[in-house]
Amino acid sequence: MDAYEYNENLIRLKTKIENIKEIILPEKLQARVDEIKSLENQADFWNDAKNAAKLQQEKNKNLSILKKYTNAYQMVEDSLELFLLAKEEGDEDSLDELYSEYENLEELVSKLEVEMMLSGEDDSKNAIVTIHPGAGGTESQDWASMLYRMYLRWAEREGFKVEELDYQAGEEAGIKDVSFIVKGENAYGYLKAENGIHRLVRISPFDSNARRHTSFCSVMVSPEIDDDINIEIDDKDIRVDTYRASGAGGQHVNKTDSAIRITHIPTGVVVQCQNDRSQHKNRANALKMLKSRLYELELEEQKAKEAGVQKSEIGWGHQIRSYVLAPYQQVKDSRSNKAYSNVDAILDGDLNKIIEDVLISLSK
Repeated sequence: MDAYEYNENLIRLKTKIENIKEIILPEKLQARVDEIKSLENQADFWNDAKNAAKLQQEKNKNLSILKKYTNAYQMVEDSLELFLLAKEEGDEDSLDELYSEYENLEELVSKLEVEMMLSGEDDSKNAIVTIHPGAGGTESQDWASMLYRMYLRWAEREGFKVEELDYQAGEEAGIKDVSFIVKGENAYGYLKAENGIHRLVRISPFDSNARRHTSFCSVMVSPEIDDDINIEIDDKDIRVDTYRASGAGGQHVNKTDSAIRITHIPTGVVVQCQNDRSQHKNRANALKMLKSRLYELELEEQKAKEAGVQKSEIGWGHQIRSYVLAPYQQVKDSRSNKAYSNVDAILDGDLNKIIEDVLISLSK
C-alpha cells in the first residue's frame, strides 16, 4: 500500500463513518440516554420493575452503540491526522505503521457498519438454534456435529454464552439432533444469517473406498421471544410425548421419562428437550422453543409470500452455503456469492467475515 492508496482508503472509511452517523444519530441517542438516567433518579422509577428493566436495557444498548461509534470515529480521525503529519514530515516509519494497521481499522468500521444493520425488532435477542441432519445418513449426522462445533467455537470467540437444550447422539457417529440457545447482544441478528441448508462435500471418513460424499444439514435459527410477544398455543393443537433421555446425564436421567417432545399438529413443528433432569423444566424449555419456532415460521411465511418463494427441502439445490473439502478447499455462500479459502478456520468458528458479507448483501 502506498500513500495515495492509503489516503483513498481513509477517505472511504470516513465516508462510511459519516453514513453510519446519519443512521444512528448519536446526539439523539445521547439525549435518550440522558432522559432514561433522569427517569432512574425518580422515586417511583423502580415501582414498575418490568418497565424499569426495559428502559435499562434500552439505555445500555444505546450506550454500547455510542461507545463503538465514538471509538471507530476517533480512530479514523486520528489515523487521517497522523497520516497527513507523517507525510508532511517524511516519516516513513510512522507511515509504514499506519499502513500495517489499516486492516484492523477497516475491520473495526466494517463491524460497526454491520451492527448498525442489526436494528430489526428481534436482532438484539438471544438465538435458539437447531441443527438437523438431512440426506446422507451417518455422513450427515457427522456433518451436523461439525456444524455444532463450529457454532460453539464461534460463540466462544464472540463472548456469547451457550445453553444446550437437547442433544441426541447418532447411532454410529455425529448427532441426530441438537438444539441450543446462544445468549448475548445481537446473537439472533448475527446467527439469522445461518438459517438454511448447509452442504458439505468431502472424502468420506466412513467409506473404505475413500469416495467423495455430499451431505446436508438444516440449521434453524429463531429469536428467543420474550413476554412482550404473545404467541398463543391451544392445548388441543399440541401433542406432548415423554421419553427417557439418552446419553450421559446421570442415573436419574436415564431411569425416568424426563425428556419432552412437543408436536404442534397444525404446522408439524416438532421440538424436544432433555437437557434437565426435571421433566417440568424440560417442558417449559420445549414450549419456549416451540413459541420461538412458530414466531420465526410466521416471519418466514410472510417473507416467502412477499418474495414468492416456497419452503426448501433439506437436500440438493437448496443450500445457502457449500463447504467443499475435496478435491479443492472452498466455502461459498450463495447469497453473497462470495468464496473463502480459509476452510479450516471457518470450521473452527471463524465465521464473522461470512456472516457480515451475507448481512451486507441482504441489506442491498
